[in-house]
Amino acid sequence: MPARFELHGIAFSGPTYKVGLMLSLAGEPFDYVHVNMMAGEHKQPPHLSKQRYGQVPLLIDRNNGRHLCQSAAILEYLADTLGKFGGATLDERLQVREWLYWDFDRLASQVYRCRTIKLGIRPAPQEVYDAHAAGGDAALKVLDQHLVGRDWIVGESATIADIDIYGVTGYAEEGGFDLAAYPNIQAWMKRVEALPGFAATKALLPMESRAAA
Repeated sequence: MPARFELHGIAFSGPTYKVGLMLSLAGEPFDYVHVNMMAGEHKQPPHLSKQRYGQVPLLIDRNNGRHLCQSAAILEYLADTLGKFGGATLDERLQVREWLYWDFDRLASQVYRCRTIKLGIRPAPQEVYDAHAAGGDAALKVLDQHLVGRDWIVGESATIADIDIYGVTGYAEEGGFDLAAYPNIQAWMKRVEALPGFAATKALLPMESRAAA
């Protein structure tokens, strides 16, 4: 029987990793379609016909034909559809959503930009890197302080808030951030990595298409 989900992305993409990690933690096998963004495949009609923004990730739910864009929206969809990692109560679900938006606004944009500069994907002057690094450190301090006395970002168990934000902090060192300065984040990341079904980026997102095992 074919896998229910088909994930399109590239191994370098943190947002694609977030979705792949959610599926892996939820025990959902998925077919993976590598999108060669270096060759501009994401801007060609075959991809644009499925993902209107010309980005990754794209998730296809074969049970109903939905084509889903934007990692945070996909995580919410999967939490609702699979009944996992969404939060135990309405208040928790609302807090989870706040953290998804906070991540996009304050953390992910800074960390990912620093990473692309460090890797040479999108070169920029030093002062541009420094500005993003300062913003990233400010956000990491907020997260580290929030995690004092907490195992998880929201509630008593892992949610898509943890999955979403791990998909950023997992790339922070590549962006030049010293996570040793944030002991609560480091401890929390180890808890995420100990969850059943956890897999690192390379295990989930190869540089070629792959059918579900």
